[in-house]
Amino acid sequence: MSQSLDKQCNEVKERYDTCFLKWYSEKYLRGTGTVDNNECSALFKEYNQCLQKALKERGIDKLLEDAREDNKENDAAFLGKKK
Repeated sequence: MSQSLDKQCNEVKERYDTCFLKWYSEKYLRGTGTVDNNECSALFKEYNQCLQKALKERGIDKLLEDAREDNKENDAAFLGKKK
């Protein structure tokens, strides 16, 4: 598994990755797990919070917002959504 953007997030990322791979292979692919019923959700939220903090500290969060805004029309066309 790859490391996280911030080394402080590596431990929770590893726990989430392990949980997700187990859930995906043992439940989702067998039709017994759903996206809405994913026992790894709490770990994902914990990892996402750590990652968002790291992105903000590096100023990457603003770059992501700008890129999303610049591509809003393309995304809408690709996803078939109205502007």
